[in-house]
Amino acid sequence: MIPSERSNRLDRPVDQQIDHVLGPEDAEITLVEYGGYDCPSCRAANEVIAGLRDEFGNRLRYVFRHRPITDSDIARRAAELVERAQNEEQFWAMHLELMTRSNLLTEDDLGAVNARLEEQNDHQIPDSATDEARARVDGDVRSADASGVLVTPTFFINGRRYEGPWDQHALSDAMLRTPGHRAQLATLDFLRWGPSAGLLLLLATLVAVALTNSPLGHAFNEFWEQPFEFTLGKFSFGMSIHHWVNDGLLTLFFLVVGLEIKREFTVGHLANRRSAALPIAAAIGGMAVPALLYIWVIPEGPWSNGWGIPMATDTAFAIAVIAVLGSRVPVELRVFLTAAAIVDDIGAILVIAIFYSADIQVTYLVAAAATTGVLALLNRAHVYRLSPYVCVGIVLWSFIHAAGLHATLAGVVLAMFIPTRPPPNLKALMAQANTILDADMRYGGDVLRLGPSLSAISALDAVHDRLESPADRLLRQWGNRSSYVVLPLFALANAGVVMSTDIFETHSGLVLAIMTGLIIGKPLGMGAAAAIAVRMGIARKPDAYTWRHLIGAAALAGIGFTMSLFVAGQAFASEEDFAAAKIAVFAASVIAACVGTALLYSAPAKSVD
Repeated sequence: MIPSERSNRLDRPVDQQIDHVLGPEDAEITLVEYGGYDCPSCRAANEVIAGLRDEFGNRLRYVFRHRPITDSDIARRAAELVERAQNEEQFWAMHLELMTRSNLLTEDDLGAVNARLEEQNDHQIPDSATDEARARVDGDVRSADASGVLVTPTFFINGRRYEGPWDQHALSDAMLRTPGHRAQLATLDFLRWGPSAGLLLLLATLVAVALTNSPLGHAFNEFWEQPFEFTLGKFSFGMSIHHWVNDGLLTLFFLVVGLEIKREFTVGHLANRRSAALPIAAAIGGMAVPALLYIWVIPEGPWSNGWGIPMATDTAFAIAVIAVLGSRVPVELRVFLTAAAIVDDIGAILVIAIFYSADIQVTYLVAAAATTGVLALLNRAHVYRLSPYVCVGIVLWSFIHAAGLHATLAGVVLAMFIPTRPPPNLKALMAQANTILDADMRYGGDVLRLGPSLSAISALDAVHDRLESPADRLLRQWGNRSSYVVLPLFALANAGVVMSTDIFETHSGLVLAIMTGLIIGKPLGMGAAAAIAVRMGIARKPDAYTWRHLIGAAALAGIGFTMSLFVAGQAFASEEDFAAAKIAVFAASVIAACVGTALLYSAPAKSVD
């Protein structure tokens, strides 16, 4: 999925002549705060800032910039009022008074501060000061918006947005750049980098191929075949590590895919019929034509069962390539490819369930259906705790595995029943949270009280749980784990293949069929289906990208890595056939990435049709 993009860097460098600054210009740490005077959190943070200035002394330069974001205009008028100060000493005195006068800023506060300002300046404040104050606040607001400020207070430490807790200890650790904080920043930077998931998947693939073709190859392959089992009394269940990755761990990947599918069809890009028509049509064409080309090359024989291999698209790699191209690719095209990949995932799931499962055991299949009914009952009963769904999901996984279907389908079924619910009333929840904290703070000064009470924490947990649905929470928590843990482990376990030219002699037909489907079938099928849908009036192509853009994205869809390897493992029992399929998928994915990149890089910026 395409993450929302928001700057995490300070838009405007600190200027000693323009900004309101406390501390020396050459201080090693610069802390910039965007805040407002009608913001209770900013008032609380004001005490934290005082503590930090005491702690760091001349090592810290503190800068305050205005960002009034409350519904009333009192915060804006307060910001313009302090900007009428005649010097920095007056500004900081007024700033401190507005931050500390009362728990809630009132008209009386503004009146008192304004009267003191005029008294100190003998009522000699020129009318032009009001216009200059308004312009100064407007400049800070524009800077805040460009810096990605959404809430107040928002802090920037040496030009980078701080996203941790607002207490003095956490801010101090961030300023000192402790090893733990540096590791956290590096991790966040990597996760936010568009190509990161695809790069990690590529790295895992290269490691698997390198180890397989090294003197450690035999030991590497033996490791994945080591048995791993659970024992409880007389009951035991075990599989090889390789099967635990493919049948167990990959279930989490399918769970995330199922949650993404559910979100897209409820509130995402596939929720509106008109918006969804183009990527749905393209995805269907991009699945059908590669499969038909494969069958055309290999109509019958021991390899004929591999027609599902070129149907799949690896979303992580395809989106990574688009992310590397940056602004040369319109955002609308990213949305198109992402939505098409979601539909492609649905097709892959259905193909695996119907055509690539073992002999069906009816008894266990009935048990799996009954377990699915339990999930449905939990959903209809509006059970919003995740633990019951997880427990039932584990039982469902075991029944689906025993029934002969691929066990990873349990992840998709579970995702369909993880509940969503209407958006929360944020104002009501914020009022409830403030009431809980205010009530608990009355006893904060009691002897032997070091923090909020357990009852207050429990009540705040309930408020926090209501901020997002269980489905959204699970997707947020496991989306990155799927991309950065599960898929790389899958690549390590499955991508290792002995590179040999003999494969092209003994399996040339299989290699040709897979490469034809991915390199030619994907762009041909997606482009033709999209053109037909537009021609028939079923769908509309956005003006933001050209047909050449669309074909370039369709070519990237020929990167069929993860799901193609998965289907190949189900389709071929022979190690030689599976190895040939892996080489074909690798080669086709590299060529598809190069072709798609070339088409997108050379495409015109706007539609001309």
